[in-house]
Amino acid sequence: MKCLIAIVGPTGVGKSYLGLSVAQQFNGEIINSDSRQIYRYMDIGTAKPSAAEINAVPHHLFDIIEPDQPYSLSLYCKSASAAIAGVQEHNKIPVLVGGSGQYVWSVIENWQIPEVAPDLEFRKRMAAIAEEKGSGFLYQQLKSIDPAAAHKMLSGNLRRIIRALEIYAKTGDKPSALQTKKGHDYPVQIIGLTCSRDRLYDRINQRTDRMMAGGLVEEVERLINMGYAPELPSMSSLGYRQISGYLRGSASLGAAVQEIKYETHRFARNQYAWFRLNDERIKWFDTADAVDEKINYTIDSFLKE
Repeated sequence: MKCLIAIVGPTGVGKSYLGLSVAQQFNGEIINSDSRQIYRYMDIGTAKPSAAEINAVPHHLFDIIEPDQPYSLSLYCKSASAAIAGVQEHNKIPVLVGGSGQYVWSVIENWQIPEVAPDLEFRKRMAAIAEEKGSGFLYQQLKSIDPAAAHKMLSGNLRRIIRALEIYAKTGDKPSALQTKKGHDYPVQIIGLTCSRDRLYDRINQRTDRMMAGGLVEEVERLINMGYAPELPSMSSLGYRQISGYLRGSASLGAAVQEIKYETHRFARNQYAWFRLNDERIKWFDTADAVDEKINYTIDSFLKE
């Protein structure tokens, strides 16, 4: 029987560990739904699975593009659909793991997304306007054109705002009207991990410290030396942006680390806009409790049904 298991929740809550455990116990393979783990060479700062984890269970959609290559949600949807179909055809269970809300829901709800090629010149013009007038100015432009699309994104998410404006500029259609949810003909079980804010912040802080000890500074320095500019969208990711600033002398290392922690806290809070605790489609588990057996029971019951 074809099906899909998805593991969602804020960054740092323990999704990767659970995903690996579920895949091992239920004959599954991991499908990445983290928008930063798709980039090659960006391992430490994106908390990619280790070599031992990848050897234990097949992993898909990790390290699929260079850090300076353009990528879109439409491309991700196609790749994820193909990966899931391939796993299902081998009578195994795809386990979708990640916290990038757009990526996750585009797979679960089977979004049909318009294929609009990137217009780099348009993006540069919009970025220049945002630099001069702020991202809020572009957000208001989008809101006047397509309130439904604007409602689905944060006013500070400049990349998504520009992409929506780009789609409108090239097609003349509202982005929200072009995107539909087709759904799947197979069942989906969504497992959500959560915990108290204090506990989550502590987990994030500890993970950041492990990243620093594991060589995050050296990883960012190596990427820059390879020719990947700090201004690239990939290099604007949490951790990479702050360490790039430290390497350019605009902040001390201690200040950069504190900013990584603070911005990751904020990012985790924002993720709950995508994964709502009152969403009845998601079966939530608090990691402060012993939840492994409860999650295994939930998944086992789902598979038997």
